[in-house]
Amino acid sequence: MTNKWEPGEAFPYKAPSDEIREKYAHIFELEGPLKNRVFKTVFDKVVAVCLLVAAAPVLLLVKIAYLIEGWMTPENAGPMFFHYNAISAGEIIPKYKIRLIKIKYIDQEAAKRGDWHAFSAEWTEESRTRVGHFVKRFYLDELPQFYSVLIGDMSIVGPRPLAVHHYERDLAQGNVTRSLLKGGLLGLGHVNKGTVEMGNPVYEYEYIDQYLKRSSLGLLWLDIKIIGRGTKVMVKGQGL
Repeated sequence: MTNKWEPGEAFPYKAPSDEIREKYAHIFELEGPLKNRVFKTVFDKVVAVCLLVAAAPVLLLVKIAYLIEGWMTPENAGPMFFHYNAISAGEIIPKYKIRLIKIKYIDQEAAKRGDWHAFSAEWTEESRTRVGHFVKRFYLDELPQFYSVLIGDMSIVGPRPLAVHHYERDLAQGNVTRSLLKGGLLGLGHVNKGTVEMGNPVYEYEYIDQYLKRSSLGLLWLDIKIIGRGTKVMVKGQGL
């Protein structure tokens, strides 16, 4: 399925190179999702609760901003939240986000099916609301995914969960990481957003390799370092 608004930037992930296949051959032999790690799981849920509570005032302010903008510019009015179907550890989950675009740019029938294409116009500047521009810049549209972390659909650190058709494309290219591990808000590859390294699958394989080799506590320390790097990207307002 194609869409006139679907850009190449929405799917930057490359096929695994021969070097990756050789170095991480053991990962390509794995089947099914990997077992949860205790400290990682506990950390995810504690942080998700804390950040959802801390983010509540921010979400309230964003909601008020949406209401004001909708009152001033009726075509920009509409629900604040939406979701589409994505893949996490090989399973379909609802990926929650804050709406960035005007209602007229949303394919309502596709939205009912949870199809990413319904909302793909967010990649065009003219489709976004004024509040949507600000929300995207500072990654505030990802805040609802802490709820997904809390209920166990996602993790804070892991490969970014892809929309179903992007996941199928990734799998067809030969990548297996998203079939093995829960999708994350941040990942070793995702913290390279804005650089030529974004989309290089080696980072996802390296993370799974560390996931397998490290102790539960060692993996938690790695997650904390990745979160620190990702936070710097967000604070700089480098969202596109």
